[in-house]
Amino acid sequence: MTIQFEPVIGLEIHVQLASKTKLFCPCSNGVGEDTKPNTAVCPVCMGHPGVLPVLTEGALELAVRAGLSLHCQTNKRSSFSRKHYFYPDLPKGYQITQYDEPINGAGYVEITFGPKDNLQKKKIGIHHAHLEEDAAKSSHLADYSLVDYNRSGSPLLEIVSMPDMRSPDEAYAYLAEIKRLMRWVGASNCDMEKGELRVDVNVSLRPVGQEKFGTRTELKNLNSFKAVKDALVYEINRHTEILNAGGTIKQETRLWDKVEGVSKPMRSKEDALDYRYCPEPDLPPVVLADEWLTRVKNAMPEMPASKEARFMAAGLSAYDAGVLTSSREIADYFEEVTKGGNVSLKTASNWIQTDLLGMLHAEKKEIEDTPISATQLAELLGFVESGKINRKQAREVFDEVYAHGGHPAEIIAARGMVQVSDEGQLEAWAKEAMAANPKAVADYQKGNKAAIGALVGGVMKLSKGKANPRAISQILAKLLG
Repeated sequence: MTIQFEPVIGLEIHVQLASKTKLFCPCSNGVGEDTKPNTAVCPVCMGHPGVLPVLTEGALELAVRAGLSLHCQTNKRSSFSRKHYFYPDLPKGYQITQYDEPINGAGYVEITFGPKDNLQKKKIGIHHAHLEEDAAKSSHLADYSLVDYNRSGSPLLEIVSMPDMRSPDEAYAYLAEIKRLMRWVGASNCDMEKGELRVDVNVSLRPVGQEKFGTRTELKNLNSFKAVKDALVYEINRHTEILNAGGTIKQETRLWDKVEGVSKPMRSKEDALDYRYCPEPDLPPVVLADEWLTRVKNAMPEMPASKEARFMAAGLSAYDAGVLTSSREIADYFEEVTKGGNVSLKTASNWIQTDLLGMLHAEKKEIEDTPISATQLAELLGFVESGKINRKQAREVFDEVYAHGGHPAEIIAARGMVQVSDEGQLEAWAKEAMAANPKAVADYQKGNKAAIGALVGGVMKLSKGKANPRAISQILAKLLG
């Protein structure tokens, strides 16, 4: 008999914090691929004997900001430990990390997932989020390996979720929310291509309705959203086949081969005892002063959930509000466009989502790279809202400003685009169009209301596109009785 199983998923997300220096030394942090290997290093991050680590305050502050964005309890006292393992990317033979006293305790995030017309929300618990140093970067070639220590000692925040996710879609939404929050508060750039956000996935299956968890496997160092989702789908299917065939799942760590689309065994899963954790003797406990913590909390920006609620209260749909708060930069741009009160939220939302973001995404650019400033877009949309130009004309101006810059008002004036709203002139054109198309007049008066479209078209032709379509429709309806 085939058993119906329920996935149980938890993620461990490693975020490289955007501090200027590494976690325990003054070396530059996040130097990138264009920096010569093994040059952003010093005796501390190279693990030379006799050197002492010193905690970087900037990294600590970013860790606290990140924790606050995750609704975590900030622990006023935290401490570091040594986690022992031997590998070429760890020059000391141990990693300095937080174990039993992390900087951030329990928290949660709320995710949104599902189709546009049936969005669902769910809280995902966070067990804790702790600070640790990154290892070096290994490159394994055909018959030898290379190690670049530029990344060694970079500050990481490891965010450990509760096993609250039940599908790859939920895991995808959770990862997206973590990335949004880390970027929102400036904790990390989260560039997955640069290794600034890496994910370990834990997944197990249990029969539907059973409380006890099944045996889990871990997938290490996934570095893209697609890889996380694909690996989960594959692993859930693999577990299902094994269990329905009467087999057992091994507790092990596996690697994801994105080329073949399969997971492969890496090693049996370690327990905490295998790492021989012990207190870090060279670092005192971290004790946060009340004044310091208050300053950090007061410097936090308005969070996306709050902005999203404000936008919805002002009349935007949940979907539109979600898109406009998908990044802090987009939300700030949107509010800058609408702050003068001359542009409605819905008009600004439609133009930003459909026109601006559509153009930027096609060119693989972000909102920060937009050639149209919020001031320019607000100026353009003001002409649309007042009825001085129509949407087609506005898009023509939009394209011009996007490609070549300039002021929308000057472009509109130079091209003679301003619509005519003078009632006397519009009525004269309307009467001329009616005289030129008696059939449309007769059809309308017999009850075919759609016939007014031909008359509006006639007025637009007479006015060379300058008549206000809304105003002319009203005048025609009045003249036609």
